[in-house]
Amino acid sequence: MTTPGERILVVGPSWVGDMVMAQSLLKSLRQQQPDCTIGVMAPGWSQPILERMEEVAEVFALDVGHGEFGWRTRRELAKRLSGRFDRAIVLPRSWKSALVPYLARIPRRTGYTGEQRYGLLNDRRSLDKEVLDQTVKRFVALGLPPGEADLGELTVPRPRLRVDEVNLAEQRRLHGLSSRPAIGMMPGAEYGPAKQWPLGHFRELAERLVAEGFEVRVLGGPKDVPAGEIIVEGMEGVHNLCGKTRLADAVDLLADCQQVITNDSGLMHVAAAVGTRIQALYGSSSPVYTPPLTDNAEIHTLALACSPCFERVCPLGHTNCLVQLTPQRLLQAVLASQPDVIARG
Repeated sequence: MTTPGERILVVGPSWVGDMVMAQSLLKSLRQQQPDCTIGVMAPGWSQPILERMEEVAEVFALDVGHGEFGWRTRRELAKRLSGRFDRAIVLPRSWKSALVPYLARIPRRTGYTGEQRYGLLNDRRSLDKEVLDQTVKRFVALGLPPGEADLGELTVPRPRLRVDEVNLAEQRRLHGLSSRPAIGMMPGAEYGPAKQWPLGHFRELAERLVAEGFEVRVLGGPKDVPAGEIIVEGMEGVHNLCGKTRLADAVDLLADCQQVITNDSGLMHVAAAVGTRIQALYGSSSPVYTPPLTDNAEIHTLALACSPCFERVCPLGHTNCLVQLTPQRLLQAVLASQPDVIARG
């Protein structure tokens, strides 16, 4: 049993999708102990997501550049955390991720064994990848008492992000969005091109969706701006919002969409956490390992002999696992899931 009123620090992951899935752990901790206090240590970019989680009492930003050790930054944050928490749960499996809880002398430090973390963690768990076959299950399992749960029967609470209706209204005004039913498109995938549906497919589908009476919103970060331009060029009713919105804005705009067409990406998990219908495209990755955590999703995968390969770039050079997923298939899926008749024009 956990201690009443326990103060728990969760060391969060470094990817948008994983950060959303980490909410399942936070919900599980609250179910076990409703009066616990949860803080999250994570990269600063994740704060807008964490602020939409009702379980999070405080966010501690750790902004260390990619490939940078950041000893001074970690040490200073450890001083701030010293004496404030009874337990730390370290989700990433790297050595560096366990350093701050150790320096802060948090009494109990839980995480999976790996990267020579024996001195940094004092509640080390072994990872059975066959039993814990999904990222979200691995997160939730770390919050359970060791040896007291059947991990094969693990209950995974679904993430749910709060939507800011005031901000949504402002975003609709700012970007000149219409009142037509909206379909979101997320053409990016930070991991690499082997997870990305062809831009020509996105463009063809956008054109056909507009003809069916929808507005199309292309969402992504600054890196996705050129992809968005390819999709929207010369089309009315299609908006390239890539690089024009903050992460918190994307949460609200996705909640306002009736459906989204998305690669296996961080924004896919955001869309799932706000309850939007998802048409999810899987090529090099697997829906078994990182599915959208919602019942309101349709998975599109061809399950070719060469996939999932989990590579960043297709080793065969053709990405047939995504190329052969046609825009027509996605159009039919969207229309079949649409409860209302859309007026053309």
